Amino acid sequence: MTHPSFKHRLYVIIFGTHTKAGRAFDIALIIAILSSLIIFVLESIPSIGPKWVQPLRYFEYSFTALFTIEYLLRLYCSPKPKSYATSFYGVIDLLAILPTYIAIFFPSASFMGVIRLLRVMRIFRVLKLVRYLQDSNILLRSLLMARRKIFIFFSTVAILVTIFGALIYVIEGPENGFTSIPQSIYWAIVTITTVGYGDLVPKTPLGKGLASLTMLLGYSILAVPTGIITAELSNEMHSHKELVKCPNCNQPGHDSDAMHCKHCGSELADPDDRVVTGKKG
Repeated sequence: MTHPSFKHRLYVIIFGTHTKAGRAFDIALIIAILSSLIIFVLESIPSIGPKWVQPLRYFEYSFTALFTIEYLLRLYCSPKPKSYATSFYGVIDLLAILPTYIAIFFPSASFMGVIRLLRVMRIFRVLKLVRYLQDSNILLRSLLMARRKIFIFFSTVAILVTIFGALIYVIEGPENGFTSIPQSIYWAIVTITTVGYGDLVPKTPLGKGLASLTMLLGYSILAVPTGIITAELSNEMHSHKELVKCPNCNQPGHDSDAMHCKHCGSELADPDDRVVTGKKG
């Protein structure tokens, strides 16, 4: 019986999550990432950063050295180093260590290291949350399917705020703070979205009437994109459910997190390893 090589064992620990060592490595890595982000936050606080600049800087250098070693080890043990380096996580891992080195010449670049937060996405693999990534893919596909309707909706809203902005500019004028049509369009956007900052307020009765109409219209149109996305999401979830089939009886219609077939009782594929494609068309 041949024993796995050191390179292979290292690969299983660093890239794998099915072993205790692999899970421990990823959890330790996530703790290190969060700790380095805390250092970034503390360094940006005026009452803490200047006072503790040297200790915080030493911690930052230590974390950067740790992440650099980890990145090099990933390149070393990966079967396809180039594929890893150009993958999403590979690019993020590289960007996580570059800011500290760039900060030697451009000090302000050190705060770009906040991109390390993206590396916490590895927790999805560690804690078996891949099934939630599949659910997020359903939402993404729903948004893509509704993109034309959403584009038409936002185009209509853009026309409306332009019209209302021009009207309020004519009615109120510069003397009441509406100094230009772009400024008035900004007021229309703030009003129609029911945000209401209050930095621009109509003073004339006609202007107040137009503002009331704009606010009522805003409440009316808020439900439109929700309805569009909900309809597409319902269709996509139905399609997604139909595509999860039992490997034994080949019957569809199972939930994405189902463990056993509701028809024959056979065990389905692990939801974390299950691959479900989008709706065919």
